[in-house]
This record gives sequence, C-alpha cells and structure tokens, in this order.
Amino acid sequence: MYQMMKYHMIGFLSGFIIDQLIGDPRGIPHPVVFIGKLIAWLDKHLLKQDETNESGGNSGRNNRGNSGGNSEIEFFLGICLVAIVLTITVGVSICLTCLTYGISPWIGMAYEAVVTWQLLACRDLKKESMLVYEALKNGSLDDARYAVSRIVGRDTASLDEAGIIRAAVETVAENTSDGVIAPMLYLAAFGPAGGFLYKAVNTMDSMVGYKNERYMHFGTAAARLDDVLNFLPSRICALIMILCCGSKMRDAWRIFLRDRFNHKSPNSAQTESVMAGALGLRLGGDSYYFGELHHKLTIGDPVCEIEPEDIKRANILLYRTAYAGELLCLAVMLIHWM
Repeated sequence: MYQMMKYHMIGFLSGFIIDQLIGDPRGIPHPVVFIGKLIAWLDKHLLKQDETNESGGNSGRNNRGNSGGNSEIEFFLGICLVAIVLTITVGVSICLTCLTYGISPWIGMAYEAVVTWQLLACRDLKKESMLVYEALKNGSLDDARYAVSRIVGRDTASLDEAGIIRAAVETVAENTSDGVIAPMLYLAAFGPAGGFLYKAVNTMDSMVGYKNERYMHFGTAAARLDDVLNFLPSRICALIMILCCGSKMRDAWRIFLRDRFNHKSPNSAQTESVMAGALGLRLGGDSYYFGELHHKLTIGDPVCEIEPEDIKRANILLYRTAYAGELLCLAVMLIHWM
C-alpha cells in the first residue's frame, strides 16, 4: 500500500506538470469527449422513450411538465442516466487502473499521470480566457464576443466590453474550482476513478442540468449530484484563493463572507466572491441565456473600473491557486504515506 501511494504521488504530480507545460493539445482524443458522447446518446434515447410513452398519438412534447406522472418518469430517467454514466465511466477507470498496475507499477503510474493531465484544465482555461483579452486589446468586440462564447453559457451577442470582461473573469473564477481544484482533490483522494467520477457528473450537469422545458426534471439528479460533489471543493478552493490574494487578502475575505451565497448555485459564488474582492470588481448581475433574461444577484463592489487587464489578473490568481492546491494535496498524501 505504501508503495502504491508513492506511485500515486508521482503520477499525480507528473500529470499536473504536463498540464502546465502543454495543456490539452488539439487532435488527441479526450476522455471527457467520450463521456459527453455517452451522455448525449443516453439523453436522446431515454427522453425519446419518455416521449413515446407519454404520447397518446399527438403533441406529446406540448404536454411535458404539465403532468405529475410525466415529471416523475423524467426524474427517474434522469437517475438512470446518472447511474449508467457513472457505472460505465468509473467501471472502465477502475479496470484500466488494475490492468496497468497489474502489468507494471510504472505503467500504472504513467496511466495516472495521463489521466491527471487530461482531467485538469488549468492551462486551457488560461489560454481560452486570454484569447478574449487579446481580442479586446486588438479592438475587436466581435472577436472578443466569439472568444468568450467558447467558455461561458450565457448569450454573448449583445455584450459590451465590460460585459465581455465580466463574463471572462467569472468563468475563470468558477472554473478555478470546477476545472482545477475540484478534479485535483478527487484525483488526489481517490485516484483516476475519483477524477472520472467528478468529471462525469460535472459534464452531465453542463449538458442536462438546465432548468428549461426539456431538462427541468430529467436533469435534476445530475444537477443535484454536481452540487453535492462541489460543496467541499468549492469552499476549499475559495479559502486557497484567499490565501493567494497577497495584499488583497482582506478585501477578498470580506466579500467572500458577504457574497458567497449570491448565486442560485450553492457553490458558484464561493470562488466568484473571492475573485470579485481581490480585483475590486462587481461581478454577477442579470444575463441572457438562450434568449431569456435571468435575474441574478451581484457579487462584489465596483471599487475599480473594469478593464481587460482584469482577465490577466484573474489568471494570475488562477495559477497561484492551482500551485497552492497541488502542494496542499501532495503534502496531505506525503503525511499519509509517512
């Protein structure tokens, strides 16, 4: 067991370093893509089955959500989606872990390194958000809107410069937890199976966790499980971020305590409030999603005028938090090993 911990630590650290060096090169198959395809296939076929069951011959879709029975069926099918995706994803991961370590501890360590590299998104998050910064510096709002549309879920066609910057900073703040610290913690604690379990749930939430007509009931199980899995990581990430704020630590702590629940999600505002306090910005506020206006609370105070440089500042805090989180995980694993 102690030898396994040594290999686990080496693989975990190696994967983090690889992500820092090269990120996710285009053209290499990514495991999350396969998870997404599985979710999309199940989404299509499970809801198709529901529509077949509920249609009495005409206009089944028009009656969705009006019947308690249909709501219960869709909720149950959503549970089936979660169960099938997690069984396949975690099962395959456990099999590959056993297979690679069964061949050689070094091959198992290499497998862990590759999985860690693929499941962390630190370098890619910086790369994609900095494309927004570069477009703004070049004076092209259209290019900036397109760049930010690649990393946020809101409508971006009508965003002005401040709205674009705000969206980029918010997604860096939120994904510091969702894309870096949370998968890092699950990988450190439970190995590849833990990392894949987290990413599978996170991917399901991003694909079916919407509160619209199609997913109101079907996506509930995935959304709630995502909230549960992110509850501790988001708060751990927020505390790490605060410690990495340097001279802005007091401001970050103050806004965190005040605004960390100013979001419909119990977790999203944890890191966004820290980022808002550290940068002296007001984040959040109303946004359009799929053409519909969503009223949201604001986070932070407008101490500073928002500017493109805030995207760079957000990425500096992202990297500080990622390195601090890696060191924390390694320290805990080292203590356990010793």
